[in-house]
Amino acid sequence: MLPASWMRALSTPAAVFFHGVERRLDDVRVQGMHHARERFCDIAGQLARDFEVLPLCALEDVLKNPRQHRRSLFLMADDGYVNNLTEAEPILRAHGLPWTVFVSARHIETAARNPLFLARLFLLFAPPGLYRVENLGNIEISLDRNAADIGARLSQLKRLPAEASQAAIESMRSQFLELDTEAARFVSDSFLTWDQVAALKSRGVEIGAHADRHWAMHEGQSPAYLREQASGARAMIESRIGSCRHFAYPFGNVGDVSRAAWHAVRDAGFDYGFTTLSGTLDASLNRWLLPRYGLRPCERRLASLVPTLRLGNPRLRAFQRSLT
Repeated sequence: MLPASWMRALSTPAAVFFHGVERRLDDVRVQGMHHARERFCDIAGQLARDFEVLPLCALEDVLKNPRQHRRSLFLMADDGYVNNLTEAEPILRAHGLPWTVFVSARHIETAARNPLFLARLFLLFAPPGLYRVENLGNIEISLDRNAADIGARLSQLKRLPAEASQAAIESMRSQFLELDTEAARFVSDSFLTWDQVAALKSRGVEIGAHADRHWAMHEGQSPAYLREQASGARAMIESRIGSCRHFAYPFGNVGDVSRAAWHAVRDAGFDYGFTTLSGTLDASLNRWLLPRYGLRPCERRLASLVPTLRLGNPRLRAFQRSLT
């Protein structure tokens, strides 16, 4: 709430990210990760006015010399939704803002929807009743669709190994035959094609990897799976559209990233990796576990907020130490 001019002296470089932008949000329970277009326009205006938004090729210099880059910011988008091209790109181009899109390679390749998105649709729209879901046990869906219960079930699903989580999704699909029909209602969560990814790149947008499949890289995942998430994603992206130097972890918070995961990202040859823990940027950090702040649906005081991201540094550093 302090004036931006007061906070500017406390600024340090940081990274921020969003997921998608839509002209209209039909159901925020499903589309809560997406920004309404008019609000995103306001955010873009704040970024252009109050910060020096840089391309990721400048990251090494910023990390080495953070005091010389107090107003520097890096802007990113996760997953690779079609609306990154149709809605976000024209807005950011109009403001002259460089940015990076981290794409989930397998979802671009197959157009398969995000598993957590499908699970959310099942929990929101399957008829009330008792369901036996593989690897999750009995799930009772009531008329009130309690948000806390849905969140708990999604968290339970996220903790599963990748193969077990996919089996759970298929179990949901077999019992709720309208699951894919419901998914088709929400074009906001449709993924880009490779031609569309190439179109973004041709307009100056950098393309990074958001893993092979949009699923957590936690302790429960096998070494082979983690290698595929990192090396497989890079190989696929580079075979389709060219160089891919940066990585962002799916979900990317405490419990979503293991020691073996960031080792897999490092060994795949990525220059940097990004989590979703808030903090500020400097060279003392593990370069494969860098912080980012997730832009909320409505951000009115970014100039005052970004300097406070330093408050997340103790938690970030504790997280990094826990994975050494």
